[in-house]
Amino acid sequence: MSTDATLSKDDCDQIGLPDDVATLHAMIRELLKSLRDSQHAREGLEHRLDQLLRRLYGPRSEKIDPNQLLLFAEDLIEPEPPPPVVEATPAPAASKKGHGRRRIPPDLPRVRLEHDLPEAEKICPCCGESLLVIGEDTSEQLDYEPASLFVCVHARKKYACKKCQDHVITADKPAEPIDKGLPGPGLLAHVATSKYADHLPLYRLEGILSRHGAQISRKTMCDWMAKVADLLQPITMRMRELVLQSKVIHTDDTPVPVQDPSCPKKTKTGRLWTYLGDADHPYTLFDFTPTRSREGPEEWLNGYQGYLQADAFSGYDAMFKIGHIQEVACWAHARRKFFEAKSTDAPRSHQMLALVGQLYDVEREAKEFDDDRRASLRREKSAPILNQIDTWLDDNARSALPKSPIGQAIAYARSNWAALNRYLEAGYLAIDNNAAERAIKNVVIGRKNYLFCGSDEGGRTAATIYSITVTCKRLSTDSRLQAGGKRFDPFRYLRDVLATVSTHPAKDLDELLPDRWAASKTPTP
Repeated sequence: MSTDATLSKDDCDQIGLPDDVATLHAMIRELLKSLRDSQHAREGLEHRLDQLLRRLYGPRSEKIDPNQLLLFAEDLIEPEPPPPVVEATPAPAASKKGHGRRRIPPDLPRVRLEHDLPEAEKICPCCGESLLVIGEDTSEQLDYEPASLFVCVHARKKYACKKCQDHVITADKPAEPIDKGLPGPGLLAHVATSKYADHLPLYRLEGILSRHGAQISRKTMCDWMAKVADLLQPITMRMRELVLQSKVIHTDDTPVPVQDPSCPKKTKTGRLWTYLGDADHPYTLFDFTPTRSREGPEEWLNGYQGYLQADAFSGYDAMFKIGHIQEVACWAHARRKFFEAKSTDAPRSHQMLALVGQLYDVEREAKEFDDDRRASLRREKSAPILNQIDTWLDDNARSALPKSPIGQAIAYARSNWAALNRYLEAGYLAIDNNAAERAIKNVVIGRKNYLFCGSDEGGRTAATIYSITVTCKRLSTDSRLQAGGKRFDPFRYLRDVLATVSTHPAKDLDELLPDRWAASKTPTP
């Protein structure tokens, strides 16, 4: 080959290049297209690798450095005026936040241990008189006593007539959660709470109970949980009736491996769905379906009219088209896609993240507002930001490659734009669906420990008991039920309910709802 910068005719003949200029141009265009496709494929692989590494080793938070936003979004964010210079004054001692030891909760039981002086030291060394008690110094120490098993012996008195020696009467035996079963309500509540609230698999609980002297197999405990679910089903069905009266329902779903009965060594994929009622119906329900077909949410939400906040799952589309249910999309999902696109298009990703950050700034400002004030603030401050985002999406959609991460993020936001704006319609609507994601996280954590459900029936059992334990967890943060510093303990609730639910009058079933039970146990201020 010639050493010149240009190729000679002999060089072209050796390489196999045609002499026709039009053919050469076509070859160059094809090579350029192939080069662009290779670049896009490489960017896609780099994006997938970046997401995989972030999931494995990176932080779970989607927060970014505000300084990074300023590098790419100076034209989007109005600079804040400098704070006024005020003379520094020392803060009062009462408002100073320290890092000392937390105060022990006042509702915990106290055991008083008195420590006295030896008798020899109760004599005054000066005059020899006996010392008088003038007071005491007290200090508190938090201690722990492990749980223990005990046997409850039910002794029923028997009576007979002394004169005729007939007419024998025996006292009634209290209702049992499981007829003629071994476990009492406290043990059943402990197993249910350990697995579904504390994410402890049954094989570990089997070992713990063994250390306490009880040999109970995990298969036995699994059967117990099925019985517990049967007892709790009337309560969860009533909770569902009340959730369907909510103005807005949050929903999400997650896969759950289920053991395949046709091949015990393999699993199939079922789904656990969560449905959260509004503040007036503070229940978190779960439902199990063998697949992710639309029939599952359609059946559960049958008869509901109101807002449904969810991700962009196409299985909800048929319900939205009818018109009885209004879709509310999740800005956290939309933001996440732009966050994930940072690795391939940092400037535009940061621009959008800056704008979405302004929406969340408004939500933080309105956090303590009532619904009317929150809706008014959104119309005043959030609506102009949404208009700005809409313009940005239209402008950048023309230059973004459809299959690129930034192109897919833009397409997602544009296709769900009406639903993303719907939270402006009412103050009780949320900007995102994080409440449902927090609820479904209970299943995700538990799944990492117990790995799979043994059957579809086991999935339904899990859905029923999760409905109770996650609702209890939700109510533990409800200020209306926390008068006097009381905490909502799912164990206490399950122990009380399992002891009485089998004989509780059906007309008084609402008394066993978690929030009603908690209100009856929590003193009002």
